[in-house]
Amino acid sequence: YSSEEVMGKNLVQQFITPEHRARVQSVIDQALAGEETANFEFPLITKAGARIEVLLNATTRRDEQGSIIGVVGIGQDITGRLAQEREYTRLIDTANAP
Repeated sequence: YSSEEVMGKNLVQQFITPEHRARVQSVIDQALAGEETANFEFPLITKAGARIEVLLNATTRRDEQGSIIGVVGIGQDITGRLAQEREYTRLIDTANAP
């Protein structure tokens, strides 16, 4: 997506799969309450309709007075890493099979 396509949109309702919306919304709500979240994994749907796995860190954003004014979210596509981990597990299981 371009920045124009996502600005002003509801991240949770428009880009998160329905079964994960409550959990992702909870992470955002917690960050807005001052409770930061690190290494939260969830699926995201791309513009092309593909599902990718994302690792999210949500940090509370504060103004000069320390008041909460928003959330900074950093997401990393970990789809390839998870696929590689599954392949390693499969290879280990195959090597250890009788």
